[in-house]
Amino acid sequence: MITDIPGIRVGHATDEEYYTGCTVILCPEGTVGGVEVRGPAPGSRETALLAPDKLVPYVNAILLTGGSAFGLAAADGVMRYLEEKEIGHWTPLARVPIVPAAVVYDLFLGGGKVRPGAVMGYAACQNASEGPVEQGNVGAGAGVTVGKWGGFEGMMKGGFGTASMNVGVGIKPSPDREGNSQLELIVGAAAVTNSVGDVLAADGTVLAGARAPDGGWMADRDPLRRLSQPPPIPPGTSTTLVVLATNALLTKLEVHQLAQRAQDGLAITIRPAHTTHDGDTAFGLATGQVEAPMDLVANLAVEVVAEAIRNSVRWASPVKGIPGLKAV
Repeated sequence: MITDIPGIRVGHATDEEYYTGCTVILCPEGTVGGVEVRGPAPGSRETALLAPDKLVPYVNAILLTGGSAFGLAAADGVMRYLEEKEIGHWTPLARVPIVPAAVVYDLFLGGGKVRPGAVMGYAACQNASEGPVEQGNVGAGAGVTVGKWGGFEGMMKGGFGTASMNVGVGIKPSPDREGNSQLELIVGAAAVTNSVGDVLAADGTVLAGARAPDGGWMADRDPLRRLSQPPPIPPGTSTTLVVLATNALLTKLEVHQLAQRAQDGLAITIRPAHTTHDGDTAFGLATGQVEAPMDLVANLAVEVVAEAIRNSVRWASPVKGIPGLKAV
């Protein structure tokens, strides 16, 4: 899980009645952040600050939230929680928490009656821990769906998922280069999958996605996954969000490049990805605990993002007649 990285904590807040919620990833001090937005319909906050040319390199938390753009209000609760802990970017008059955020459109299942706000964002922080992370219909994954390219009637339940990998090639940084010790390089990812496209297994077959009316997958009949005209779903109502983290020591530019590689993992697992309906956004985090080759970190990143997305549907339970892979 992404919490295998020392210092990373994850917390959910979920409204089980209206199928919405938010998920916060709390970062240890000195975590460098980056982002790559490839979906043309994103909803976000503080992503411009993460560009490699911007001044502040560090982030304190990442918020993933339902509620479409309304859900960005949940970041206020995360900021309040961090301010109470005296965590944030130093300024002469206050510490300002750096909390980039991104949203998914999950208004369909709950009728849009409840959207995450400051109270829910604060609660997610209170629930955060370094232990095992609940997956499936929780947090920002409570009301998401996948496989909508064939229309709503064939879609399946998406959710929140996480995964990690580690290899023993990291070197603990030492100012004088003496006494360095070998440590594990860890790369972890968390994903909220609310995609137009299907989610694919490692062998390229459909794991969860658009179902044909008489059984089987629609992709078996239309491998190009052509959206009907007019589109079966309104533009801008689907998005996959990814947070990719590592304990490697990386620059802000390298973390930006890592977020780009996270999008590679998204693209090989979701077909089609980055459509006009999606706001696909990937955040990168580096906690700086070990030195490791950037290419190795990036290669692991692609694998763990793909697995986190697959886990997001493997753990998703059925809701309101929408099938999920996890039995209730």
